[in-house]
Amino acid sequence: MGRLMVVQYITLDGVVEDPDGRGGTPFGGWAMAYGPEGVAGDKFRLGSIFDTGVLLFGRRTWDHFSTLWPTRDNPFARAMNRAEKAVVTSRPLPGGVWANSHAVPGDIAGWVTATLATRDVVVIGSHSVVDALRSADLVDEYRLITFPTAVGEGRRLFGDAVQLDLVSSELTGPASLTVHRTRRTAA
Repeated sequence: MGRLMVVQYITLDGVVEDPDGRGGTPFGGWAMAYGPEGVAGDKFRLGSIFDTGVLLFGRRTWDHFSTLWPTRDNPFARAMNRAEKAVVTSRPLPGGVWANSHAVPGDIAGWVTATLATRDVVVIGSHSVVDALRSADLVDEYRLITFPTAVGEGRRLFGDAVQLDLVSSELTGPASLTVHRTRRTAA
């Protein structure tokens, strides 16, 4: 049985929007303010999941990443490029843009549930996808890279109360990686 993991860059005040500044918001670029060390490499500790799991993206995140990763050549980029990538979209994906990418057919919650029967699924960014999967109570784990900054505005990861259990915490460059599991009550 696989796990559904959400990986996000996040501020101390819970904002996940515009970490690289490409969104043009007044508060954007907060992750990049710490230099490449803050975001380089496998900071989320996904390791073998790149080979055995599926990376899940919303269309806007995939569109952006598909312009970045195929041209890069380092160990992390090679892992991203060889991984299976599923994209929640109603439009066809352009062929040959980013290897091993395919559109998710139909209902996202149903697709994730079927995939979790045998593999891990990792949602990268993609706030609307995270919201839909959280609403369906499918998120098992959050891997959050927290930057020591508060921006005061922007879209937050959690819009309402949530109970999580802390699994681990470690310093990673100028930020910290925390792994949290969803606390579910017995039915």
